Amino acid sequence: MASPSTPARPSPSSEASAASAASEASAASAASEASAASEASAASEASEAPAARLPGRPHLTELRLSAFAGHRRADFPLGPLTLFAGRSGSGKTSALRAYAALARLGGGAALGEAFPDAAACVPDGARPDGQRRRGFRIGCTADGPEGPVRLDVAVQAEPQLRLVGERLTADGVVLLETALRDPARRSVEAAWHTGGPSPMTRASLPDDRLGTALLPLRVAGRTRGQRRVLAAAEQMVVALRSVFACDPRPGRMRFPVPTGTGRLLGGCDNLADVLWRTRAECGRRHAQLVAAVRAGCTGPVVDVRAEPLGDGRVRALLDRGHGTGTALGRLGDGELRYVALALVLLTGPGVLEVDPAGEVPAALQTLTVLADGLDRSLDPRQRDELLRLAARMCERGHVRLVGAVSDASWAIGARGVTVVHLDP
Repeated sequence: MASPSTPARPSPSSEASAASAASEASAASAASEASAASEASAASEASEAPAARLPGRPHLTELRLSAFAGHRRADFPLGPLTLFAGRSGSGKTSALRAYAALARLGGGAALGEAFPDAAACVPDGARPDGQRRRGFRIGCTADGPEGPVRLDVAVQAEPQLRLVGERLTADGVVLLETALRDPARRSVEAAWHTGGPSPMTRASLPDDRLGTALLPLRVAGRTRGQRRVLAAAEQMVVALRSVFACDPRPGRMRFPVPTGTGRLLGGCDNLADVLWRTRAECGRRHAQLVAAVRAGCTGPVVDVRAEPLGDGRVRALLDRGHGTGTALGRLGDGELRYVALALVLLTGPGVLEVDPAGEVPAALQTLTVLADGLDRSLDPRQRDELLRLAARMCERGHVRLVGAVSDASWAIGARGVTVVHLDP
């Protein structure tokens, strides 16, 4: 079950500057539309079962920002439903940005894709070292069949963006460690646990990719030690990959959109196209969406649907019954954001624009939604209804939610909610 509301407390371990953290890490050691539809159906069916019936899904339980943007020595607990709460400038968005960046690295993205503005991730006031290097450090813990597995990375942001140190550990055993030995080479020296006659295997890995994500391509799995490394790395990668960063933009949701892939974008701009698809694919899930919209929107609601306009575009509307309807473009910002967020919570990886681990069955993956400004423009009724819906879906194991809110007093004490307070 989810942990109760708990404030975050800084961890006592980390350097005062990200530059020294990066240098110390260097010196210390080293599918087609048919398949998308089937994935959506599988996720929908899996979500109806309680989480207890689906054990072993890898998931993150902790986010560590040792030296990142405005955070230093920060350890944040992550439950099935976690709310980062604080005033503007307290670091809510940067915490979600760090989570999203780790997810991209876990999916095999290059460092520049995960951190397009790496200099902004360096802590304020961090001074460069003798080689003019500055950087930051982040990490996380993933739980699952292999137990807690920790990942910590040190990134050099200046003068060149590169991953200068990485460590993957489980039960106190270092399974993978990398370090930048020669600054002139675009690679790091890696060592991973082997067992048998040779306790470690050493090789060079690129300095712009997460070594943990590359291990399945490098480790043969012949020895017990190698299989342990593979299992831990795969657990971390699966826990990280299925992430959907979502911040609905009402201004872009008000207009008809062309029919396309039917996969929801992070800004929910193409909500009408997704409704055109999902209403026909899963009647039970659509009925749940209609019930959620009815609870959070003003006036009667008998259906939420999309209708074609005859020019290759569709528009979304609320069916009010008796032949009347209200185009979504006429709704207020709060209602539009509420409808979009409810749809996100009630769908799955086959509908949302995410990068799931294709080689892992959907029933063994957990989709994590990162929702910045979760309570933005919502009135108290919509906020409470959305929290109830999120808690129900998170309890079933269908989804995990990490949201940012300005004030979480309304959520403290709610069943299954972990509140992380960022204000001093």
